[in-house]
Amino acid sequence: MCQSEARRGPELSSAKWLHFPQLALRRRLGQLSCMSRPALKLRSWPLTVLYYLLPFGALRPLSRVGWRPVSRVALYKSVPTRLLSRAWGRLNQVELPHWLRRPVYSLYIWTFGVNMKEAAVEDLHHYRNLSEFFRRKLKPQARPVCCLHSVISPSDGKILNFGQVKNSEVEQVKGVTYSLESFLGPRTSVEDLPFPPAASCSSFRNQLVTQEGNELYHCVIYLAPGDYHCFHSPTDWTVSHRRHFPAVGATNVGSIRIYFDRDLHTNSPRYSKGSYNDFSFVTHANKEGIPMRKGEHLGEFNLGSTIVLIFEAPKDFNFKLKAGQKIRFGEALGSL
Repeated sequence: MCQSEARRGPELSSAKWLHFPQLALRRRLGQLSCMSRPALKLRSWPLTVLYYLLPFGALRPLSRVGWRPVSRVALYKSVPTRLLSRAWGRLNQVELPHWLRRPVYSLYIWTFGVNMKEAAVEDLHHYRNLSEFFRRKLKPQARPVCCLHSVISPSDGKILNFGQVKNSEVEQVKGVTYSLESFLGPRTSVEDLPFPPAASCSSFRNQLVTQEGNELYHCVIYLAPGDYHCFHSPTDWTVSHRRHFPAVGATNVGSIRIYFDRDLHTNSPRYSKGSYNDFSFVTHANKEGIPMRKGEHLGEFNLGSTIVLIFEAPKDFNFKLKAGQKIRFGEALGSL
């Protein structure tokens, strides 16, 4: 009896020792849950940062008692990215003294592997600020445009993802998979859009396809800081509608400029986060919209960004790409 009780004693004390921290943690979590939503986020945010920074499993005991980290997307959204991007944009527009331009740009060229032999103006003193250097133009023959029946890359960059749109989703844009509707926004009235509503299927994906027998495809291209940052028309098409999402874009992008759209001012504090702004180029005077030719200049980024192409093509369209490969403006993405 005594030996049996002696054996049980340490087990009971060990069990009590294990349960006490969990009860204490549950009390603390209960106190957290009684807080207002902003206060709860404030208290949970530091733990979430540690959860993603520390080695895997370091904070696993917290999950056993009911705590859950804030998702990576929610954590990213909590960062004042728009403010940081505007500040970074202003900084890059500061004019550099003439004597400082060569050492600053030379450091940038060395760091990001910029090929200045392709630049229309190779003289580093020509660029008054980092923004002008970043938006440098290329020599006319530096990027020959593929003349075959194909869709070309609109920019230099790295292929992150591509393929046929499945399950009405756009895969891996900055590490996140979006539904088509959340990425493109809800449909407006039929009169404002160039495509008719789907007659037999309510799928958002099918509503974007204008011709029977076609499919919807996507391609995601990441532009690194050393890349050429103008972008061009990937094919012959007509622009009829524009939707601007103020909250979408890479962090530290000062602005995005569309050459034919003078009314578009991106990264502006006048737009509220989470909203979108529509504009139609189809008017009574111009019922066709704005025609674009393959390879024609379309716009430019003010610092690094990502291009997501969502386009319609016949079922026999074939990509000629590999995930992770580098591509240059004018090269074929795929062909019929």
